[in-house]
Parts: sequence; C-alpha cells; structure tokens
Amino acid sequence: MPDPVVAIFSLGGTIAMTTDPATGGVVPALSAQELLDAVPALQGLPLDLRVHDFRRLPGASLTFDDITALSSAITTALQTGCVGAVVTQGTDTIEETAYLLDLLHCGDAPIVVTGAMRNPTQPGADGPANLHAAVIAAGSPQLRGAGVVVVLNDEIHASRTVRKSHSTSPAAFTSPATGPLGRLYEGRVHLHSPLAQRTVTPSELTNPAPRVGLYTATLGDDGTLLAAMADACDGLVIAAFGVGHVPQDFVAVLERTAARIPVVLASRIGNGPVLQATYSFPGSEKDLLQRGLIRAGHLDPYKARLLIHVLLAQGRTSTEIADAFHTTAAH
Repeated sequence: MPDPVVAIFSLGGTIAMTTDPATGGVVPALSAQELLDAVPALQGLPLDLRVHDFRRLPGASLTFDDITALSSAITTALQTGCVGAVVTQGTDTIEETAYLLDLLHCGDAPIVVTGAMRNPTQPGADGPANLHAAVIAAGSPQLRGAGVVVVLNDEIHASRTVRKSHSTSPAAFTSPATGPLGRLYEGRVHLHSPLAQRTVTPSELTNPAPRVGLYTATLGDDGTLLAAMADACDGLVIAAFGVGHVPQDFVAVLERTAARIPVVLASRIGNGPVLQATYSFPGSEKDLLQRGLIRAGHLDPYKARLLIHVLLAQGRTSTEIADAFHTTAAH
C-alpha cells in the first residue's frame, strides 16, 4: 500500500526567513522543499509529502485573496487523494488565517497551520519541530473532522479559539477560553476531549471584497472616530468593554449604523462571552442588542470580523448574518 499523502503549502513567514545581506534583517526566502530538507526526521514518517510554494510573504502582508486562493488549492489537493494539508506561514496572522480557512473548509481532512517564533538563523529555532509536529497531525486520523487547527510548541489548538498571546515566546499560541485540543508526544496526536462543532460557510464568494471595520472601545472615546469609520463600512465589529459595553456616546451612532449594515458586538478581552440580558444601562449589552446589534458570543473581535466578511462576500443579508452568529454562539 502506498503511504498516505500530505500536502505542504508554504506562504513564507518567520519559519521560512533567512538573513538579507543588504539589510542585515531576515526576510522570507526559503522554499517549501528547503523547509522540508531542514527536518531530516520527516523522512522517517510513513507519509508521502507533496510540496507547494504558494507565497513568500510575511504574515502581516497576506490578504483575503491569498487565503481564499489557498483554500481552493488545498481543496484541490484533498480531492486528489491527500489525507491532510499543512500550511506554513508567519505567526502574525495565524489566528486569523486559520479561522478563515476553517470557515471555507467543508471536508473532514485536517488542515494544520504552523509557523515559527524564532527564525532559522537563531539558536533554538522552533520551525523544524513545529513543521514535524504539523505533518504528523495532518496525517493523523484522530483529527479527521477537526477542520483547521493550529500546531505550535507541540500543542494542537482549534482555529476558532486560538490566539497569539505573546509577541516573542515559542509558547505564544494559547486558547484562553478552552485550552488546547490536545498535544503531540512520542510522534502521536493525543486529544484531551472530543472535537468541537464548527461553523462552515463554503459558498462561493460572489461580491467584491466587503469593507468590514473593527473598532475598539476605549476610555473617554466620544464616538466621533467611530462615526467616521462606520460611514465607510459594509459591516462593523465593535470590540466592546467586558461583557459587551460601550460608552453611552456610542449608542446613537451604533443604532443608526445597525439600521444600515450588520454590526457585531464582541468583547475586546478575548476570553469569555458577550452577555445577553444582565446589564440594562445605555451602552450595555442588553441595550445594544435591542437596538439591532448582533451578539458575537464567544468569538473574539478578530474572528467575528472574518465571519462577517465571508458572509457579506457571499451576499448574505443582515438577517442571515445574525442567524449565522446565533448558530456560532450556540456552538
């Protein structure tokens, strides 16, 4: 029997960086094959690895077009017999690209996103270990149905819950609300709990790229900048205080905006839900939901922005978007 096939897609990022002699800094330069060649242990795995040089960009420069094109390429690879896929990229945007891929991925084969916090020129570079773990995870039948996961530091995180919680640590990726799905040790995947339900939106993106704003509530903000942003948006996410509270000066702007475009209420904390019916003062979660805002539930503002972007790009109405967030919150 031939070995199962895992597809490797390289996007660039720290894991693929080397020193630029002209500037002295590191830039994306290594190919997908060069990444694999730096990990001799991959040759001992009972897997057939097929490499794809997809992009060579820092994570901060990836776009929606890049990720939707990547999703299509991965779908093609999976339809031609791959049991899973690995994406290597810069860690700046992993928590967002992984969730966007998860929304677009309707199959059971796992997609594993990984990267590195230390570039290959540094002592203790973590890229080879992360790539090795990601390939094992992508080939593991235990992750069938998991959708898109993030694997770094031998931890497996659901794309919906993962966050980059430190700017430099090799243990930067965490899932504050749930903890990791599992870990890898002795060359195997070990899950802590059953796989969670997912929200999948695999329809074609038919509309031009919508403009979805993300506005963070801060102390003393009078709403002037919020109003200016809202006027330029097709959809809006508010990263509110605590369980879903904003300054009372925001209320009129948000009510007016929610009558025109979908406005999603998330928490800027990133750990814990937006509530529904506890507080009733102007600018509270109950007040804002009654004025037409859509509750993000446990989704953090970055993930909520991605979900609303995809739904708007599919031509969904505000009512359909509210229903999708309600379903996601129920998960």
